[in-house]
Amino acid sequence: MSMDPLVSRARALWQELAAEPGAAFGTPGRPAVLVAPGSALAPPSWVGVVTVGDGALITAPTDRAANSVRSALTGLTAAALTDPATVARLLPVADTLGPAVLGYLAPDALRPVGRTAAPATCLSPEHASLRALLAEAGPSDAGESGLADVTSPVFVVRDGTEVLAAAGYEHWTRGTAHLCVLTAPAARGRGLARQVAHAATAHALAAGLLPQWRARPPASRRVARALGYREVGRQLSVRPA
Repeated sequence: MSMDPLVSRARALWQELAAEPGAAFGTPGRPAVLVAPGSALAPPSWVGVVTVGDGALITAPTDRAANSVRSALTGLTAAALTDPATVARLLPVADTLGPAVLGYLAPDALRPVGRTAAPATCLSPEHASLRALLAEAGPSDAGESGLADVTSPVFVVRDGTEVLAAAGYEHWTRGTAHLCVLTAPAARGRGLARQVAHAATAHALAAGLLPQWRARPPASRRVARALGYREVGRQLSVRPA
């Protein structure tokens, strides 16, 4: 039985980010656990857990951490592996990040946004109006959005000179476009995130890239699903105690 193309491409991405030769996803109940100090699945010295489909890939910073993870988490489902409460019951945990849901979009799956009040226009990532939007949103929302890290053109909806919503993407390895979206607090609930994200996603698809949407907030996940992104995985980072 052939693998879902989105699952296959997503796994190839995270296998490369594991930064360990031969990295591969495990099978249901048997996650692959690797010692990979240079892994990008989690912050340095943390354990990174990524599930895509029904398989999981886990990277650990040391042999000791890998052995602990392997003995504690083998047998868990993909959903349980990225549940912080479950992991904390089985491992000594100092902190966690996530879980975040991983969504991907097939080349022919982008859905239209319908009629909009104002067209999206384009700015460079360094534009002063984007810095103002990041400041207005505050450190937490700005950091969650990842907008400060975009390497693509940024698609925006403006009211005069003020940017109400912005979206772009960061170029990742394996031809991946990691979407970053942010809406000004006072402009939320008007469909602007969907509008600018549609423009950024279309730009990524036209460049032959795989759009990726990583999100924790339910509102962000709803925008992604409305555009046609399909949730195929989850990511959890664990700092061992």
